[in-house]
Amino acid sequence: MKDRKYTGGMWVYGQIIDRYATDGYNSPKPTLDIIKEAKESGLSGLDLNYPWPEKDLTPKEVKSALDASGLNAVCVTPVIYGQKYRSGSFSNADAKLRNDAIALSEESVDVANQLGADYVKWWPGQDGYDYPFQVDYKQLREHALGGIRTVAKNNPKTQFAIEYKLKEPRNRLLWSTANASLINIAEVGVDNLGLVIDFGHSLFAKENPAEALSLIHNQGKLVDIELDDNYREWDDDLTAGAIHLVETLEFLYTVEKIGWKAPIKLDLFPYRENAMSAVKESIKTLQKLEACLNRIDMSALAKAQNAHDAMAIQSIVRDVLIA
Repeated sequence: MKDRKYTGGMWVYGQIIDRYATDGYNSPKPTLDIIKEAKESGLSGLDLNYPWPEKDLTPKEVKSALDASGLNAVCVTPVIYGQKYRSGSFSNADAKLRNDAIALSEESVDVANQLGADYVKWWPGQDGYDYPFQVDYKQLREHALGGIRTVAKNNPKTQFAIEYKLKEPRNRLLWSTANASLINIAEVGVDNLGLVIDFGHSLFAKENPAEALSLIHNQGKLVDIELDDNYREWDDDLTAGAIHLVETLEFLYTVEKIGWKAPIKLDLFPYRENAMSAVKESIKTLQKLEACLNRIDMSALAKAQNAHDAMAIQSIVRDVLIA
């Protein structure tokens, strides 16, 4: 798509911590500085984790900074995956903590409304388990889906979305794949809940990201699209197109095919790289790939696809990628 816009997660510019560098790979940055850097990187919007690190920072101040930078709030993502919720957020065995996750989500809806955000995103990274026999699966689902149902029903005018992921930090996550997540949404039974597809999470789950994107869209549950890359063994969050160039091209082809006009979000973790450089490199790669799409003979592609002619497809893709 010509003049495609790109957004990103505020974590791209953050401290970035893992279990080895527990003091982080970068110095912490104030939220308002992150907003300025995001604009300088060429982004048009931000996915904002909430609560922000600065306890005295108000939604009004954040909105003012976004407006000054010409950025929009893509979504507000409540932090239901940190230490407090290490044994689960909506699925926690402790009813108080389950209620806390609901309360934080409700507060995030209010913040999203003040920022004019498009939706509220959940990444229930702690809602799962680690060992066989650890949980009663029926009860786990009742708690996890029930909390989401409560918030969604309480806020029928707000769009909500789940970002699914196979595992990490739990060894088994309830919202693990596109198929499992669509089943979960059907069980939640509300109209204002959909999915965010993350290209890297889909690779990690051994899905074909383009197929998963098509499936989610066909079910009417696509809320947002995130791009990055990895080696399929872990959620590396490398720059877009760094590894799986052909699959990224097919993903972008599918983005066009479903008529997606909204920005594409970058979900990167530049541990050792300059964050702004990683964002700019991803955007340049995606722009080059979208230019490749414009060179495809779509009639020839459709003919080859209708015949399931793999070698004809290989030839078409090769010729647009390799001059």
